[in-house]
Amino acid sequence: MKPLTPALHFPPELLLQAQGIRVAFFDVDGVLTDGGLYFSEAGETLKRFHTLDGQGLKLLQQAGITPVVITGRDSPALRVRLQALGIAHARFGTEDKRPAAEAFLQALGLSWEHAAAIGDDWPDLPVMQRVAFACAPANGHAQAKAVAHHVTSERGGEGAARAFCDVLLVASGHYSRLLSQLNKPIDPAPPGPSGPSGPSA
Repeated sequence: MKPLTPALHFPPELLLQAQGIRVAFFDVDGVLTDGGLYFSEAGETLKRFHTLDGQGLKLLQQAGITPVVITGRDSPALRVRLQALGIAHARFGTEDKRPAAEAFLQALGLSWEHAAAIGDDWPDLPVMQRVAFACAPANGHAQAKAVAHHVTSERGGEGAARAFCDVLLVASGHYSRLLSQLNKPIDPAPPGPSGPSGPSA
């Protein structure tokens, strides 16, 4: 079996900027989604999420980095998705994102120097300006890209959030550890009633 080795490589100065992060703020529309809004006569009903981003959020939690979602919109689809990913910290329906971020930091006992953020448009700028590491997706607004320390090659809703998570995981030193866990040997199951040669499921 070919061993798993990290395939990602980032500039040292970027990893230095992203070290010490313990909380990561995420916008939704344009970051966790492609920014498209799907409306019916009953209102907004659908959002499209990417599985790569979802896995990145799970890995952050395994690395001890708390993901926090702050979004200007709200929808049942979004709440279902965040619940499925185990995201416990979220603020919905607020365009004034800095006070929301500060409240989360206070609740977690952290400061801006422990925080990172990814955003794509003007409402995200007050948070992106203050965090230790700011990121923007490839299709973000020019102003968000100008504030960001890093602009992903991926577009919002198409892996940009995962790319942001990857930088944080590598910078924190957890990427290799989490990758290596995939190759841990599996403990053999005890023999069933019919013995080792008994029927399998």
